[in-house]
Amino acid sequence: MRHKEEQVNRIALVTGASKGLGAAIAARLADTGLAVAVNYHRDRSGAEAVVKQIRKAEGMAEAFQADVTDVDGVKALIEAVSLRMGAPTVLVNNATGPQPFIPIERQEWRDYQAQLDFFLKAPLLLVQRVLPYMKSAGFGRVINIGSEVVELGNAEFSHYVAAKAAMLGITRSWANELGQYGITVNLVAPGWIPVKRHEGTPQSELDAYGAGLPLNRMGKPDEVGDAVAFLASERSGFITGQRIAVNGGKTLS
Repeated sequence: MRHKEEQVNRIALVTGASKGLGAAIAARLADTGLAVAVNYHRDRSGAEAVVKQIRKAEGMAEAFQADVTDVDGVKALIEAVSLRMGAPTVLVNNATGPQPFIPIERQEWRDYQAQLDFFLKAPLLLVQRVLPYMKSAGFGRVINIGSEVVELGNAEFSHYVAAKAAMLGITRSWANELGQYGITVNLVAPGWIPVKRHEGTPQSELDAYGAGLPLNRMGKPDEVGDAVAFLASERSGFITGQRIAVNGGKTLS
C-alpha cells in the first residue's frame, strides 16, 4: 500500500469505475487517502470487486449504480454518495460507452449524440450536482478523462474524436469559470492503454504501437491513475484548464 496523503476526509466520485482505467483510477485515489465512490452502470460484480480490492488495501470505497447520462440517475447518485459517504469534492468523469469505427458514408447524427452524451452531457449533469459541495468547501477537483485522438484525428472515428474535443473545450471553459471558488478543472488524455476490453488484440499490434512511442513501450492503467491522483491532490492547486497527455510521448507537438 502506498503512503496516504492529506485527503483522508475527502470524497472522490469516479464514474465508469467497475473496470479498465476507471478501476485503476479509483484504486490509486484510494491509495492517497480519498474515500472513493465507485460508480457503475451495469457491471455490479466488477464494481464490487474494485471496492473489495480497495478495502483489502485498507482504503475506503463503496459502489453506486447509476446511468450518468440520465438526469434523474445523476441526481439519485449524488444524493446517495452524499448520504452514505459524504459530499464529493473530487469528480472524475471517466464513464464511456461503445466506441465503434464508422466510415463517414455510414455515420449518422445519433452516432455523434451517443458520444456527446458520455463526454458532454454526463460531465455537465454531474458538475451541476457537486458544485454546491465544492463551493461550500472552497475546494474542488474536476478531472475529465479525454483521449489522444483529439490530436491524432483517427480515421472513421470522427464522432468519438469530436466528442472528446468538446470535452477538452468544456474543461478550459469551466476552469475559467470555477477557479474563483478554489475549484480546478483539468483533463487527462491517455493514449492506447491496454485493458480487459482489448483482450484478443494481436500482440503484433500492441508491439507496433509501443515501438512507435518515444518511451518504446505500452502504458499501464496505473500510470493514468497516478496522473489523476496528482491532479486530485492539494499539490496540484495551481494547475487548471490543462490537458495532461499520458501516452508515452505519442503527441509531442
